[in-house]
Amino acid sequence: MPDRTRILLVDDDEDDFIITRDIIDDIPGRNYVLDWTGSFNEALDIIAERKHDIYLVDYRLGAHDGLELIKEALKHSYAAPFILLTGQSDRETDEKAMRAGAMDYLVKGTISPNELERSIRYSIEHAKSLAVIQRLNSELEQRVKERTQELGTAIKKLEQTNRSLYEAEQEVRKALQKEKELHELKSRFVTIASHEFRTPLSTVLSSVSLIAKYKTTEDDDKRMKHVDRIKSAVSNLTGILNDFLSISRIEEGKIYNVPTTFDLKAFAEQVADEAQGVLKLGQKINYRHQSSDTTAVLDKQLLKNILFNLLSNASKYSGEHKEVNFTTEIKDGTIKIKVQDQGIGIPEADKTHLFTPFFRAQNVTNIQGTGLGLNIVKRYVDIMGGEMDYQSELDEGTTFFVSLPQAQE
Repeated sequence: MPDRTRILLVDDDEDDFIITRDIIDDIPGRNYVLDWTGSFNEALDIIAERKHDIYLVDYRLGAHDGLELIKEALKHSYAAPFILLTGQSDRETDEKAMRAGAMDYLVKGTISPNELERSIRYSIEHAKSLAVIQRLNSELEQRVKERTQELGTAIKKLEQTNRSLYEAEQEVRKALQKEKELHELKSRFVTIASHEFRTPLSTVLSSVSLIAKYKTTEDDDKRMKHVDRIKSAVSNLTGILNDFLSISRIEEGKIYNVPTTFDLKAFAEQVADEAQGVLKLGQKINYRHQSSDTTAVLDKQLLKNILFNLLSNASKYSGEHKEVNFTTEIKDGTIKIKVQDQGIGIPEADKTHLFTPFFRAQNVTNIQGTGLGLNIVKRYVDIMGGEMDYQSELDEGTTFFVSLPQAQE
């Protein structure tokens, strides 16, 4: 017999326990063991034993509430996922549950066996994904610790040599600074990865749950709406993973500049056409090639990544029904590219950090992203021996300029 999933229900109403038990009994092919406690303090003691795979927590627990219990449990790093049970469905409760650390929340009185089974299954899988991220975090911290110890040993050896003490100290300080930057980079990675993965995963979970309720042909439009939401969420996840993989390949030196000869105008038109798929309602890309010469000798894949990233950024940070102006030009052996949007612009205080990995300007907090796109573009431009610059005014838009030297095939 396969391992059973152990569930702890924390609810001070025995009738709710009986109802929950009956719902679990109705789950097809069930393999669950349900335990119950109605005491806030007893629940914390049981959770500390780490015997359960998931916890169902009622919002109301006498003098306490379920959010307090979840926060207190997570404070002690109890890793099993929590699902909040509430008597009402509203956005405020949803947001409170997520902030407290709950994987999901369900409305009592409307829970079906399939909905409960799906929520339990998805919450457990999500918790496993977060555990992997935390493990990677611990491994990175250990690497930093080991590297710091190695640097300490290096300092002692340097002091025993005849080299200049000042030069040795400066070198060590530089190395320690790099380690500090690595540690900060690691922290930003863990924070952003956890947040950016959680948002589309939550979208997929809610849409899948709703699709299951639409069973007639009259509900086809509603089903397709949620199918489109799932596709969009998966696309976002793919984009995030591609950004992380691109950074990894660049760091490992696995990105090469392999130029070929091609028609720049036709190529840019094709990229602009592909970028139509990411535009918001009513947005438009105006492309124009400004010179008679159209022959370029560049790495097509790197150039495509640069152009698509700049065009999708221009769309992302602009409102609906805005235009994006995109031009190319070949002049004096140099490919010149300009992408101009009518978006939110970049705050003056954030401009010095624009190309820093994982950095996001203060006015884009409500727009999804990893903060890696422009860093990747800048590094691709560097690999191709080019230069990149920009102009931006807050609430008026941003223009990016890229100059790439013609290469020899």
